[in-house]
Amino acid sequence: MNLADALALLERSAAEAAAAVVGAASLDDLASVERDWLGKRSPATAVNEAIKTFGPDERPRAGQAVGAYRAAVTDAVAVRRSELEAAAAADRGPGLDLTLGGHGAVRGHLHLVTQIRRELEDIFVGLGYRIAEGPEVEDDWHNFEALNIPPAHPARSMQDTLYIELGRPEQVMLRTHTSPVQIRTMETQEPPIYVVAPGRTYRNETLDARHSPAFHQMECLAVDRGLTMADLFGTIEAFAKRLFDDESVRTRFRSDFFPYTEPSAELAVSCVFCHQRGCRVCSHTGWIELGGCGMVDPNVFVQVGIDPEEWQGFAFGFGLERIAMIRYGIDEIRTFFDNDQRFLEQY
Repeated sequence: MNLADALALLERSAAEAAAAVVGAASLDDLASVERDWLGKRSPATAVNEAIKTFGPDERPRAGQAVGAYRAAVTDAVAVRRSELEAAAAADRGPGLDLTLGGHGAVRGHLHLVTQIRRELEDIFVGLGYRIAEGPEVEDDWHNFEALNIPPAHPARSMQDTLYIELGRPEQVMLRTHTSPVQIRTMETQEPPIYVVAPGRTYRNETLDARHSPAFHQMECLAVDRGLTMADLFGTIEAFAKRLFDDESVRTRFRSDFFPYTEPSAELAVSCVFCHQRGCRVCSHTGWIELGGCGMVDPNVFVQVGIDPEEWQGFAFGFGLERIAMIRYGIDEIRTFFDNDQRFLEQY
């Protein structure tokens, strides 16, 4: 086939296809016509296969002719389909059409952060923990003092904490972490204690890609006789493998400092995306930081009336948005608070 033969074939086929489209008496007939004139055995396909044998100057012209042929047949099919659908609707009349669906009501679902929270709660309940909750408006004792955070600590400054004016002599604030729930639990419950405290927390920060004035945390507290760092590490490793559904996940602990734990450590897990080969999610380090952990400081036990000579404990915590960002590759924390339905519908 040369170029002249190809152009003649397409011109002749376009006319025949147009006649076949007009003659289609039903949607099924139209679908058959469309397959014949645009499918794998159509003239357009034959010319496409022959183009490679044409000269360099002839190929563009042949390609344009194929495109024009396909566009003409496609447009003709679309027009005929609209005519046949309109005729079918007129034949049905105004009666009930069960194929039209409902009234367009869309059923909602839980926010992604709530989904993550409930999944984590299920994991810890399966490990023998119970769920503990507390107020989001806290006093200085539960939010700072009982957690061994000294009066001059930077976290107490108005630059970091959102205080509430209630005309009361003591300081009242929006809680900066869910650790006050641990204090309230130890004040009201005798050991042994195994709880997780999920909830919303607040910091005096501007909403941007990595920071938010409101965010969600989950903290774990265990108090019992004879607990050690080995129990802490084992619990975290079991939790991480359940969370990421990957038995190959490894944990890493590096020395850190928190006023309410001693010793303290930074918690990280091996990257579940690149398996420590290095990728964008783990910043090419092979590790993803989740949060902090450590053994409960004896001073904290003394504050709540628990004998640190008899009882030991460990605690760790992490951000729920952080977990969601890691799992689903979300770059900005503010995405969770934009209420963009296009984002929310993805999860």
